[in-house]
Amino acid sequence: MSEAMAAPAERETGLRHFWQRLREGGALMVGVPDYDRYLAHMQAQHPDLVPLTREAFVRGRMEARYGGSGTGKCPC
Repeated sequence: MSEAMAAPAERETGLRHFWQRLREGGALMVGVPDYDRYLAHMQAQHPDLVPLTREAFVRGRMEARYGGSGTGKCPC
């Protein structure tokens, strides 16, 4: 593959990575939890445990953030 053909693909990958980080940062600023990151954490750190459903995860994060019964710790 020539350099001319590789450059657009590399730019597209860089832009995709930038957009993903921007989206994650925006979600964190408004308090939206990252379920995909939670799943990766669970698979890497706690493979023997069953992860929460998306709904249970979000509910737990919202309770922790807004003073519900959660402790504010990692839901795992």
